[in-house]
Amino acid sequence: MAKTKQVTTIEELIKYKEGTVVELPPFAEGQPFVARLKRPSIMQMMEKGQIPNSLIVRANQLFLNGTESFNPHQENVIKEIFPVVKEIAKHCFVEPSWEEMEENGIISELTDEQLLFIFSYVQQGTKYLESFRTES
Repeated sequence: MAKTKQVTTIEELIKYKEGTVVELPPFAEGQPFVARLKRPSIMQMMEKGQIPNSLIVRANQLFLNGTESFNPHQENVIKEIFPVVKEIAKHCFVEPSWEEMEENGIISELTDEQLLFIFSYVQQGTKYLESFRTES
C-alpha cells in the first residue's frame, strides 16, 4: 500500500531552521569538531548582498558546478574561491556561532578540509555526509 505524503508542519519547518548537528573533519587526530550547522541559500546570499559583487561570478560557478569545476593551477582561483567559501561557512554555523569562533581565534584555525566539507554540506546536505562517513 502506498504511503500518503503528509504536509510538513510549520513546527517542523521552524525546527529545521535550528540546523543539524554535524561532525566535521577533525582539527587533528583526536580533536573532533562537532557543530550545529544550517544550509543557507547561496542564491539568497547573493540577492541580499552577503556575497560581494566582485565575488558573484565565482559564487555562481561554485553554486552551479561545485569546487570540482576549478583548476587549482588557474591563476587567482584560490584568491577568488576562498572568500566565497569562507562567506558561505560564516552563514552555516549556528552553534558555536561564527562570531564566537572569531572572538576566540578559531576561524583562522579552520582547515581547508573543514571549509570544503562545509561547502559540500551546503550544496549536497546529509547525502554528502553519508559518503564522507563511508570513506573514513
